[in-house]
Amino acid sequence: MTLWHEYLEQHARHRPESPAFSDSGGTKWTYGELARVCDELRSHLVAAGVGPGDRVMLLCENCCVAVAALFATSQLGGVTVPVNARMRAPEVERIRSHAEPTVILLTVAASPDAAAHAARLGAHPMPGDLGSLQIVMPAPGEGVAAGDRGDETIPSDLAVLLYTTGTTGDPKGVMLSHGNLSFGGGASARLRDMTVRDVIYGVLPLSHVFGLASVLTASVMIGAEVRLEARFSAARFYQALRSGVTLVSAVPQMHALVMQYAKEQGLAHLDSPDLRYVSSGAAPLDPDWKRRAEDFYGVALQNGYGMTEATAGICATRNCLGDPDTSVGSPLSGVEVRLDENVPGGGGGLGEICLRGDNVMLGYFRNPNATRAALDAEGWLRSGDMGRWDQSGNLHIDGRAKELIIHGGFNVFPPEVEAALNAHPQVVQSAVVGRQMDGDEQVVAFVQVATADAPRVEDLRLFVAERLAGYKRPGLIVLTEQLPAAPTGKILKHLLLSHFADRLA
Repeated sequence: MTLWHEYLEQHARHRPESPAFSDSGGTKWTYGELARVCDELRSHLVAAGVGPGDRVMLLCENCCVAVAALFATSQLGGVTVPVNARMRAPEVERIRSHAEPTVILLTVAASPDAAAHAARLGAHPMPGDLGSLQIVMPAPGEGVAAGDRGDETIPSDLAVLLYTTGTTGDPKGVMLSHGNLSFGGGASARLRDMTVRDVIYGVLPLSHVFGLASVLTASVMIGAEVRLEARFSAARFYQALRSGVTLVSAVPQMHALVMQYAKEQGLAHLDSPDLRYVSSGAAPLDPDWKRRAEDFYGVALQNGYGMTEATAGICATRNCLGDPDTSVGSPLSGVEVRLDENVPGGGGGLGEICLRGDNVMLGYFRNPNATRAALDAEGWLRSGDMGRWDQSGNLHIDGRAKELIIHGGFNVFPPEVEAALNAHPQVVQSAVVGRQMDGDEQVVAFVQVATADAPRVEDLRLFVAERLAGYKRPGLIVLTEQLPAAPTGKILKHLLLSHFADRLA
């Protein structure tokens, strides 16, 4: 088995002068330079006590030094825990408490939020070329992970822990192995026919599986160039696609915003001579929107389906320009997919999507009960999503058995948002659902309040802003004295959007 970091080392030996990564802060590294920085960082991590099996939390936004942190940790046999720096302190602390990292690295130059976390945690700057990175060392006597190296819950081939909140609102660490990442990256590279001449626009966060597996890993396996963007900007996205970028993967909201930006500049089409592959993921495609996007880009818009537990990739399309297909395509090579119709709402060809392959996670870190609920003894992963096949063998997603909302390409779990709202002293209870809007899902919160002591919507927005990352916060808050409920008192979430339709303008 090829270890994740060995792909980088191969290119550093054989193609050291080839461009590897650049970022919006002006850093540009060849594969040889990236390998040298990894060597430097690795020596500092050893000095900090990081060894095989130890967790290294990486609070980051996209930048070159984040890539170095990922690979240097891997070279030590450590496990990176990438976390979006835009998460709030309580969210970060829940993950930190569960993962128990030996050290925390923060990309302070690329992220003002990472800098704020660094100040809160008492981080120290790294020396030399690593000045854009800060580190939080364990307190004297902590030895958090050092005493954990023999812990049987840490598989020897574990590469990264990617945390999802889970349907209970508690953080779940998805354990992805070196083999998982190689499978996911290789599948993405083959799907895109990637070569060393490609230039990939890396706007998807490296702290999430789409950016980590489908962009970073695929590119390093091939030896292509990646232009990292810390945060999405329609203007920078537009300029990048007119400046040599050949491949871009994004979410529908990003595509919609860049098309709107171009329209405001009086431009109807991108007119890029280099762009050859565009994909959209993490949200359903609307047929009319897909047609407009293809007209703008001038190339086919490919769609796909994946999840963190499946190292991003499950299905993908291989359509020609103008194909009206809005499915998520057929299973990737090496991935088995079947539909279980024996679930609530199943039948007549509709069932829960189950999958098996080398893309499936090792399990949930320190959570055997959740692992057993998701994975059976034969390796089948229950996705929680409902789907059906069409006559061409393509998969269509027809809703979710779980309540997961995908907003702007990020996973939002209603229980976590509800918990933040319910913590307000003037809230009786709340219910959060997703609403399809312009190729994205809006987070909508229905909040039951007492008539005599009702908070203002703006008060609730400020309240949750201190507790939730921006992408998790409700885009719409509806205050009500009563939520539709069953005789048992259970809120009937499936009725909320229709029940309050007149208030959802």
